[in-house]
Amino acid sequence: MAITKAAPQRAGEGASPPVREEERRGLSSPLTLTLLLVMMVLAQGPIRRALAAPVMQSWTTVFVAVIVQALPFLVLGVLLSAAIAVFVPASFFARALPKRPALAVPVAGAAGAVLPGCECASVPVAGALVRRGVTPAAALAFLLSAPAINPIVLTATAVAFPDAPEMVLARLVASLLVACAMGWLWLRLGRADWLRPPAREAYDGQGRGAAFWGSVRHDVMHAGGFLVIGAIAAATLKAVVPEGWLRVAADHPVVSVLALAILAVLLSICSEADAFVAASLTQFSLTARLAFLVVGPMIDLKLFAMQAGTFGRGFALRFAPATFVLAVTVSVLTGAVLL
Repeated sequence: MAITKAAPQRAGEGASPPVREEERRGLSSPLTLTLLLVMMVLAQGPIRRALAAPVMQSWTTVFVAVIVQALPFLVLGVLLSAAIAVFVPASFFARALPKRPALAVPVAGAAGAVLPGCECASVPVAGALVRRGVTPAAALAFLLSAPAINPIVLTATAVAFPDAPEMVLARLVASLLVACAMGWLWLRLGRADWLRPPAREAYDGQGRGAAFWGSVRHDVMHAGGFLVIGAIAAATLKAVVPEGWLRVAADHPVVSVLALAILAVLLSICSEADAFVAASLTQFSLTARLAFLVVGPMIDLKLFAMQAGTFGRGFALRFAPATFVLAVTVSVLTGAVLL
């Protein structure tokens, strides 16, 4: 009678999975939070002394002021942009635009003034317009204008600059000019192989309610994070950077404009909140701060990534630098006339 031999046990067989062993050795999230709170309690004396320093008090004042002023506009803008992205069909825009591309560009650009939305929402909407047959030049004009000249953004700008109401008109004019000029430039020089239309709907497989709240949660966390980063940067510039350095940059018109334009690209602040950050940079001229407000909603780090993901990297590498140069140029010209 044949005797069946038991197969030798392989190394590690019957033992706990490696992942579980790592979890057993690692720190759980509640434990980490508890340890962090204990450390903060033990170090509350040094923390209290650090926060009592004049420079930290100045930093905290600017940071809290920017957040408190900007947050209501940010939340309202996110709610409205999510509603438009989910409940307004893209075919509506296709029917509303003129058939001639040259006329569709300014109409699409002007549509941004009545359709609230931040730059995070404008990219998928522009992609949907292209997918539904709208000429890319008009879709790109809408992509640039909607986050810059919509009612929420202009109202926030008026609140942020109560002593300079001309900033609202300057932002509206400069942003609309840049949006239309880029649309016409694409119409003139753009090539079909430079732009890759998105292949699917943004909310496939979801109910409208789930898509709406999903969009709200994503945009609040995403835009709110960039708002905090922007507030930190504004407070640091105001309280930590030596006044002499800022004065040197602010006293040179060309340097000040380029500095704030590049800062807008790096900070990537949501357009519903950027006016309050710009208003806090009182060392700089209104023209330099106008460049900050025009450049930011049109091209920044997160927008470049979103444009590359939606329309292709080749498109973003051509579109972003041209938009930056044109936005800075138009801001300077508009500031010279209106400010």
